[in-house]
Amino acid sequence: MIEARDTGSAEAAEGRRRDFWPSDDSGRKLPSPKLLFGAAAALVAVIVAVVAVVLLTGGGDEAKPQKQSMPTAYAPDYLGEGFAKLASRSSDTRPITEGEAFSAKTLKSGKYAFTLAESQLSSDCKGATWGGRLQGDLAKFQCSQIARAAYVSEDKKYVGQFAVINLVSQEGVQQVLRDLEPATNAGWVSPLQPKGVPAFGPGFTAAYTKTYGHYAVVTWVARAGGAQPASLNEMIDVSLVIENAADFLYGRLDLVSGGKTGQ
Repeated sequence: MIEARDTGSAEAAEGRRRDFWPSDDSGRKLPSPKLLFGAAAALVAVIVAVVAVVLLTGGGDEAKPQKQSMPTAYAPDYLGEGFAKLASRSSDTRPITEGEAFSAKTLKSGKYAFTLAESQLSSDCKGATWGGRLQGDLAKFQCSQIARAAYVSEDKKYVGQFAVINLVSQEGVQQVLRDLEPATNAGWVSPLQPKGVPAFGPGFTAAYTKTYGHYAVVTWVARAGGAQPASLNEMIDVSLVIENAADFLYGRLDLVSGGKTGQ
């Protein structure tokens, strides 16, 4: 597991996370140009994470399913660049609908293609998570909804989990992302387990979280069966496909921005 760090600062985030926006043809509407974050530090984080997995799992042997799963590798983005006008729920009071959150029945980018296997939209934020500290902060920052979705690749080689957490403010999102740091053991989002899809949780998994104004977005991916990937870059590429499920949030940003996204 990744060592404990000062995950609450923008500087710490920049030192760990590479640019997670894909150069693909998904049509994603970017609010502003992305910055490339600390490539050298990110490479060090990759090496540390992979070495830790080899030591802890014996080099990729299958692990037993865990009741309370957490990612092996974790990279948060606290900055929320381009989403300042969506930083408070007071400007975006309409609840998320299933039609919005789960409109992406298929996700494709490059060589990867995923299909929605199961979805759930709930106002029971406690029931969709575990961990007293995380649940306490979800209550403190008025979590009103959690939308969760499980995806499986067409070739059955990868599985992914996607979640959007509706909080009252961007400050709340940043705190929840700190709670999700595995080293804190504060808790995590419970994965969906669709029938006919390899169990999600055992083995190697990687999670990438991002601040979308007052929404926390979680993408959590793995090779089917939890096998150790060749590198974290493989998991990053897969996570970018799953993160496309968050595109509906750009529509909400457009509404509060008067069609002037990123300004």
